[in-house]
This record gives sequence, structure tokens and C-alpha cells, in this order.
Amino acid sequence: MKGLVVGAGSIGSRHLRNLRKLGIEELGLVEPELSRREAIAAELPVVAFAELSAGLAWNPNFVVVATPTHLHATQTLEIVRGGFAVFVEKPLSHTAEHVSEIADLVEQKRLTTLVGCNMRFHPGPAKVKQLIDEGRLGKILFARIQAGSYLPEWRPNSDYRVNYAARVETGGGCILDYIHEIDLARWYLGEVKSVFCSAAHLSSLEIETEDVALLVCRHMSGAMSEIHLDYVQRTYERGCQIVGELGSIFWDFNVRTVRWYNAASKESSVYSQPGAWEINQMYVDEMKHFLECLAEGRPTILSIPEAAAVMRIVFAAKASSKQEKTVAVGGAAE
Repeated sequence: MKGLVVGAGSIGSRHLRNLRKLGIEELGLVEPELSRREAIAAELPVVAFAELSAGLAWNPNFVVVATPTHLHATQTLEIVRGGFAVFVEKPLSHTAEHVSEIADLVEQKRLTTLVGCNMRFHPGPAKVKQLIDEGRLGKILFARIQAGSYLPEWRPNSDYRVNYAARVETGGGCILDYIHEIDLARWYLGEVKSVFCSAAHLSSLEIETEDVALLVCRHMSGAMSEIHLDYVQRTYERGCQIVGELGSIFWDFNVRTVRWYNAASKESSVYSQPGAWEINQMYVDEMKHFLECLAEGRPTILSIPEAAAVMRIVFAAKASSKQEKTVAVGGAAE
């Protein structure tokens, strides 16, 4: 198979290395910056292109979009118009423009697609989902999901003020950056009916985007989820609590465990993360999933049409924060 990766930043480079590890020997790279193209070519045997159109003319079996957020939608639209299978890093877009058109084309052309959802391949959230699907909680009533860390420490060797996260036009802001948590809320509790969101720039960080966001979602099932996202806390925090009529599930990224409390027995079962597990494994696993689905012609765990539903929650949250009202997903303020 021939795989084309668009973007030679940290995530694009990771995907190239992982694809090589998964046995994809014919690799192409689209990167307009010459120094980045040369750096990757010195490390990996890739065919390098300066423009996406040239890369697509190489006729790959699939394309991986790993460019800055604000380029995702236009590049993905060009790729699916060409009929190529595509893996797009999250988020699918930073605005509503092109999202519906891309999703419609994917369904019309029956393309294999996946939007980056690596947290679904982390052993913590994967175990949470397994326990939910096994009915360990009974009827789910509510969930608390959180993620936060200090933006200037994300890339200590670069100025956070010029990072994409600092600007609206490049798709920054903690709502889009932590879209994984919004996706997990939908994965655990089902479709979201409406959202109330309060988001603001509260800290002294020199950015123009929100650095704290609080979302309350009402799901079609009747359950509610609270989602906390931020750029400001000085420790890296990620985790969740899911509460049902039969018990609760807790996951803590740092503790590396999932705990299930059984209300009937009043006992807890603790599931520890495999000791040898490393962060890159979830990126390997999601790419392996994409390649297997491509080969077998079956749907992926988060296709572009599914990811478009997650984007509608994001857009509703942003509208809610601006209007200071509860907003129906895909609709108007209530």
C-alpha cells in the first residue's frame, strides 16, 4: 500500500514512523517547508511533495491529514473529492464551513475515513467504555469529564503566544483542543441534545482564545454530562467519573487506573493500566484500526460523518457561550 501524510510537524512525523512500523513501505509526504521535507527525508525513505495536488497525483491508497487545525477542512475536502480514503487529525474543522459537504461526499463515495480519536485507544477510556457496554452501571445518570494543563508548558522550547492554540483563526482554544473529552462524553452517554457552555479567557496568558470552558450537556438518553476544559492548571489532569443506578466508574490518567464501584456488593474493582504501555501505542493502535477497516471495507470507530456530529456539539457550545443560553445541538438557542 501507498500512504501519503500531509504535514511534517510532530504528529505528522509520528504517523510516518508508525506507518513504517505497521509495514507501509511506500510513504509519501506533503510539506511546503523545504527544511522539514529534507529533515524527514533524511530519516525515513519518503517521496516528498511541496503541494497536496502533487501528492494526490502520486495516487496513494490513503491520506493522513496532520496539518494545523485551520487547514483540515479545505485539505480534507480536496482529498475526498478525489475519492481517497482519509485519516484526519482532530478536530475535523475549526468552523462549520465544509463540514456537511465533506460528510456528504464521504457517504456518497463510501470512503473509509477516520478522525483522530486516540483517547478511544487509551486503555483507560477503552476500559470505561467496556464496563459501560457490559451494563455494569445500569441506567447512566451523569458524567463528569475533565482535561486541563498549562499551555506554556506544552512545548517548552517554543513561544506559546505564536502557537496555533493562542489564536482563533488557527483553531485555538481549549474547546477545540480538548475535543477528545467532548467525543468521550458522546461515546459514553450517547448523542447530545443540547449544550450550555460558559467559556472565557480568565488567566494572564497572552492569547486571544478561551482558556477555561465549562460545558453541561443533555444527552438523548436523559443523562447529563459536565465537561471541564482548560489551559491554565499547572498540573496535567485528565479523567472522568460516570455514575449510574448500579454504581460508578472512575478513571484517572495520572493514577493509571479505572475503578468500578458495585453498589450491590459495596465493593470496588480496580483495573490497572498495563505497566509496559506507552503513549505512542494508542497512535499505533488507531492507525492499525484505520488500515484494517480500509482493507476490510468496514466502518471505523469515528468516521467523518460521526465526527461531524461531535463538531456540532462544539459549535453549539461556542454559540451557547456567546449567547449565554442553552443551545440545541444543530439548532438554535432554547
